[in-house]
Amino acid sequence: MNIDDALSLIREIPDYPQPGIRFQDITPLLAHGEAFIAITEKFASYGDSSTVIAGIEARGFIFASAVANQLHSGFVPIRKAGKLPHLTISESYGLEYGTDTLEVHIDAVPKGAKVLLIDDVLATGGTIGAAIELMNRLGAEVVHVLALLEIDGLAGRTTLQEKYPNIPITSLVVS
Repeated sequence: MNIDDALSLIREIPDYPQPGIRFQDITPLLAHGEAFIAITEKFASYGDSSTVIAGIEARGFIFASAVANQLHSGFVPIRKAGKLPHLTISESYGLEYGTDTLEVHIDAVPKGAKVLLIDDVLATGGTIGAAIELMNRLGAEVVHVLALLEIDGLAGRTTLQEKYPNIPITSLVVS
């Protein structure tokens, strides 16, 4: 299956989780084995076995863990506050409809690690920016950011590029 056919399986749910939000439902894509493989193979083409794959909770985990498996690489979960059992560092950020906090274990990546960061949606850039900050604070280097979907009208790419001009950003769908 080609990427365009895989991406065509994403459906929009208007006004979810609140009015004005256009939620992009990826569950039909995930349920289709060939589509899921097409997406994860595309994402995997941006890394190799020396790259640590980090995924942002929750839907970013799905793609990041599959990519880590394909590359025979490690997977690092970046979670919402209070969900990790060991010592953590945290970073708060703004969303298009509120604020939140991400955490990662203090020993999640070795210093100097090259990190491929994956999330499902790039919206305002807050979530991805917080994840980049967490990796930087651990002494790792985010070498590429991947997103399945990008909401162009929320200017997340611009925000991230201004703050992190040396980190390439790839989104498979921009709407």
